[in-house]
Amino acid sequence: MQDRYDSAPLGIVELTHDGVVSAANERAKQLLQGEDVVDRPVSAVFPESIENTVPAAFDHSPPEHREVEEFYPAVECWLDISVVPSAETVTVYLQDVTDRHRDRQRIEQLRGDIDRLTITNTLISDILGELVDASTRTEIAKTICDRLGGTDIYEFAWVGERDPGSEELQIQASAGAPGRTFEALSESLETGTRLPEQRAIETAAPVIVQPLGGDESVPETVRRAAFADGLQSLLAIPLTYGSNVYGVVGIYAPEQDAFSERERASFETVGEMAGFAVNASRQRSLIRSDSVVELTLELTDGDAPLVSVATTTDSRLILEGVVGQTGDLYCYLRVEGDPEAVVEELETIPGARESRLLGAHDTGGSLEVDLTPETPLGILSAQGVTITHAAYENGRGEATIELSPETDIRRVAGAITQEYDAQVLAKRRRERELTTPEGFRDALSDRLTDKQETALRTAFFADYFESPRGSSAEEVAETLDITGPTLLHHLRASQRKLLAEFFETTDRD
Repeated sequence: MQDRYDSAPLGIVELTHDGVVSAANERAKQLLQGEDVVDRPVSAVFPESIENTVPAAFDHSPPEHREVEEFYPAVECWLDISVVPSAETVTVYLQDVTDRHRDRQRIEQLRGDIDRLTITNTLISDILGELVDASTRTEIAKTICDRLGGTDIYEFAWVGERDPGSEELQIQASAGAPGRTFEALSESLETGTRLPEQRAIETAAPVIVQPLGGDESVPETVRRAAFADGLQSLLAIPLTYGSNVYGVVGIYAPEQDAFSERERASFETVGEMAGFAVNASRQRSLIRSDSVVELTLELTDGDAPLVSVATTTDSRLILEGVVGQTGDLYCYLRVEGDPEAVVEELETIPGARESRLLGAHDTGGSLEVDLTPETPLGILSAQGVTITHAAYENGRGEATIELSPETDIRRVAGAITQEYDAQVLAKRRRERELTTPEGFRDALSDRLTDKQETALRTAFFADYFESPRGSSAEEVAETLDITGPTLLHHLRASQRKLLAEFFETTDRD
């Protein structure tokens, strides 16, 4: 009988009516983490809990029958306890239910995470929908803040934006109940104290600070204010478009672990969409302006990739176009010289990731090169300006850019001069020569020969450009009474002229 008592899966403790242990099986000793429990009082055997249910049962005579689940911090477990009095003794049954409680907590946490994620995704969807209609930088910032700061799950939000060519953050908007924390943030920006939001801008990646009060990368004044306001979590999301970072949104929450990885990933979409909207607003400002400021910059820094390559290969490089991608800037260059030598030299130059030859002829060729954001052209493209011309030869480069009159010219120029040996050669303001649709069509018609325009018009109306095609190349060629190769030659030539006119016009206007 004693063996069955000791091997029972439950802990069993026998006590006298006055609360002294008379016997305990091995499982009870394991749960209570004590070997010498016999002849000891109940208060010394059972570790403390919030309610102290077992010792309290012996405050009455005779002891009371009780059943309870309690957490015992000293032994780090939940116990299901039954106190069962009899005529002469009191038996206490113990069962470890820690795993059950942990499973319950996990389920509750998952339910809470799902509920929170549902709210967050709905919120983000609303923000993205409203960003589509926001036409100015102020509207973009206000849209984000009003939505985030107006919810129950976040305390407040603010948006800071960098002016072109500057590392300084300017507060664009805020919403919610910022309390003392926002005042501390504003003071930090004025004094130049580095914030987690600035780290998000520098790395172009989200920054999560949890708990807020225990992270020494946060200024002490902000930590103290956040503690006073009951804020424990911060998520900083950069506003990005391609390789450009325009600003940041800081979101503050009262919970210690408010931002999960899923939540952070969802908010990255907001940062990208907002960055796109900011870039579009800057471009819109330039396009709609009746006049533009034209700057001509001279670059004499031998460390600048294209200056270095042009000098080393004794070539002249002329920029024909740029296309920005995430973290990349693809530049298309016309080479007067040896294009193969230029490609080989670019492979050895920091700042040029990869390049490829597009075509070559007796006097030169053309190529594509992927430049990093830290190069002169990368810095210029990040300022929301239009690069209309750039050429490099004999140890120097020259670039002409267009920007709206509202843009801070000093900061745009400073973005280059702070990093490279460069200077402004000329600045002038000129009125825009906007191209109307009629003017565009007339200019295109002037470029096309009669045969090219006839081939293009016939192919268009014969649904050659539809998917699936309504007519094959052979059928269009038969209509025109020409061969298939001749048709394709006319189409390629006319399409190239069409695209050239379009890109030249949009770059200019």
